[in-house]
Amino acid sequence: MLTVILVIHLIIALALIGVVLLQRSEGGALGIGSGGGAGSLFSARGVGNTLTRVTAGLAVAFFITSITLTVLSTKRTGGGSVFDSVPTTQQAPAGQTPDGNDGTVGGSVLPNLPPSKSGGQNQVPVTP
Repeated sequence: MLTVILVIHLIIALALIGVVLLQRSEGGALGIGSGGGAGSLFSARGVGNTLTRVTAGLAVAFFITSITLTVLSTKRTGGGSVFDSVPTTQQAPAGQTPDGNDGTVGGSVLPNLPPSKSGGQNQVPVTP
């Protein structure tokens, strides 16, 4: 079902692109609406109105298939957000709380680094 609607959706998208390109632009670049004679089926105005109505119909069909695909894929995956699937608890190493600290309040989100060899003093890198 989902595959059939997806194929219909792609066909509608390609048809919509084609119909938009066929319409007469303000400069008359790619449009077919510039022609017209006694033997043509539509007048120049009639072609423009027909292409406008076809474009509107294809746009509505595109929106409907888009919403249908969204609803079907949500039901298929069980719905919800990507953020709902993120685990909220972590396995903490022995003697530490889940936030990576050893029980003190106001811990950092950075990983615990081993103490520096300089006796705990902060070293500032020397730049030339």
